[in-house]
Amino acid sequence: ALCFKKKRAISQMADSGNQAEGGRGGFRGGFGRGGRGGDRGRGRGRGRGRGRKDDEKEAWVPVTKLGRLVKDGRIKSLEQIYLFSLPVKEFQIIDQFLPGMKDEIMKIMPVQKQTTAGQRTRFKAFVAIGDNACHVGLGVKCSKEVATAIRGAIVLAKLSVVPVRRGYWGNKIGEPHTVPCKVTGQCGSVTVRLIPAPRGTGIVAAPVSKKLLTMAGIEDCYTSTRGSSRTLGNFAKATFSAIAKTYTYLTPDMWAKNKFVRAPYQEHTDFLSQSKSRKPRAAPVEDEQPQRRY
Repeated sequence: ALCFKKKRAISQMADSGNQAEGGRGGFRGGFGRGGRGGDRGRGRGRGRGRGRKDDEKEAWVPVTKLGRLVKDGRIKSLEQIYLFSLPVKEFQIIDQFLPGMKDEIMKIMPVQKQTTAGQRTRFKAFVAIGDNACHVGLGVKCSKEVATAIRGAIVLAKLSVVPVRRGYWGNKIGEPHTVPCKVTGQCGSVTVRLIPAPRGTGIVAAPVSKKLLTMAGIEDCYTSTRGSSRTLGNFAKATFSAIAKTYTYLTPDMWAKNKFVRAPYQEHTDFLSQSKSRKPRAAPVEDEQPQRRY
């Protein structure tokens, strides 16, 4: 009974020590209870420095004239940018107009460079991006790490997004479903030719070009390929070049007279001329002490 009373007194002292020390350990030693760490301790677990990416995501601060106009809502659609051939230098512009774009990694391949110290290996990523509704892009990036190469390729794919023109094979019934005319793209030794197909044919192409045509929103198309098409990089670039040429051919339905309007930079010149709000610099304080002459 005496031993039991001693054990009980020691446990009560330990509990009172925990409360007096603010839950920093008392007789138990260490820092695992209450206070700073709660029930999880002070270790490098989930409580310290993790899961804060969404909260710390910085707001987009545009650095180009086009970015300022887009963020302020003065440019309403991506077609206004394509109409005046304005260069897109910020991928956030594409994210704002096309938030539902899907990306797919076409290939990741290692590339090597011979140096005096040996071989330097890097990774090259090919990424295609599209919304299945007349917009498609292709990005290529090389980096030391695979994840960095993929992220860079996605950014470059967004910056290279081009509009895709669709047309009909025969009678103009229903929605456009195929390419408007025969178009050809080339990269290296690979030549890709896109040929209109009747409705219901599907995409008759290799897996690489079929993926790009699907992302562009084309439902029916014949393809013809020449050269070393097993070089996937050149094959994808040639297909993307052919898709981008669909708007370069001037058909009779585009002969109508257009009413020319001012370019966005000229229309919103007053907004662009406003400088960003900056704190005025304080005037330099002159030294009141007279200068000594020697």
